[in-house]
Amino acid sequence: MTFFKFNMDPAILLPAASYEFATIQKVSGNGPAVPASDQLAAEEPLEIRVGYEADGLRQHRTLSVTMRTPGHDEELAAGFLLTEGLIHTKADLLGIIPCPDVKKEEEAGNVVRAELAAHIEVDFAALERHFYTSSSCGVCGKTSIDAVRTTSCPVLPTTGPHLRYAVVHQLPEKLRVAQAGFEQTGGQHASALFTPEGELLLLREDVGRHNALDKVIGAALLAGWLPLHQHILLVSGRVSFELVQKAAAAGIGILAAVGAPSSLAIQAAESFGMTVLGFVRNERFNIYSHGWRLG
Repeated sequence: MTFFKFNMDPAILLPAASYEFATIQKVSGNGPAVPASDQLAAEEPLEIRVGYEADGLRQHRTLSVTMRTPGHDEELAAGFLLTEGLIHTKADLLGIIPCPDVKKEEEAGNVVRAELAAHIEVDFAALERHFYTSSSCGVCGKTSIDAVRTTSCPVLPTTGPHLRYAVVHQLPEKLRVAQAGFEQTGGQHASALFTPEGELLLLREDVGRHNALDKVIGAALLAGWLPLHQHILLVSGRVSFELVQKAAAAGIGILAAVGAPSSLAIQAAESFGMTVLGFVRNERFNIYSHGWRLG
C-alpha cells in the first residue's frame, strides 16, 4: 500500500486561531504572585450545516454544534459526517466551505457547510436526538453497539496490520514531539496516524478528543486514503466507546491510547474486530482486545 504524507510543519498543524494569550499570575513556593503571559487552548463553537437535495430543490440545514479548537474545520466536518454514518466515501461530498451567509458577527469563521451529493438522503428525524455534541463528551445518545455497527462501521480485516512491540513503545514519544498545540498550551488532545513501521503520517489536535479524531479521519477521507486498514491510530487520552466507533468507521484495526479504555469501548472493539491498546507509555502497554495483531 502506498502512504501519502501531509505536511508536518507545526505552523500548519497548529493554526494561530487555535490558541489565545491570557494574563495570569504565577505562584512559586510561598509566592509572591507574579504577573505573566500564558497560552490557552482556544475553544469556540462550530456549527456544521449540510446542503442536500429534497424534492428536486437544494436545501440547507444545521446538523450539529460542537465545541472545538478552531482550525482544520473542514476536516472536522468531513470526519464527523463519515463517523456518524451520513457519508461513506469522498464521492458523497461535493465540498465543504466556510458558510458565507452568517447573520451574526460571532458566527464568522465558526460555521461550515458541507454540500452532500444528490444521492445522499438525510433522515433528520432519526438523527435529531444524536447531534448536540460537546468537546468533552462527543456524540451522546448511542445505546446499542449493534445499531452503530449497522449504520457506519465496515468489517475490519482479519489479515492485519501486524505491529511489533518495539514499534508500539516508540509511538508516544513521536506523538509528543509532534504535538505543537500541547507544547504551547498544555490543553489539547491529539490523534495521529502511523504506518505499521511507526512512521508518523498525520496528526491533528483539539480541546476535544473526539474532534481531534474527526479531524484526522476527515483529512484522510478528503485525501482519498479510506479505508485506513493499514494504519495505526494513537490517541493522547483515554479510549471511549465513541472513539472506537469512529475509528471503526474509518476502517482502523489498531487503536492505541496513552490512557485507559472504558468497559463499553472494549465491548465495542471486541465486536468490531479491533485491537485496543491502553496505557501505552514508558515502554509498557496493555492489550485489551484482538491481540493477534501484536507480536
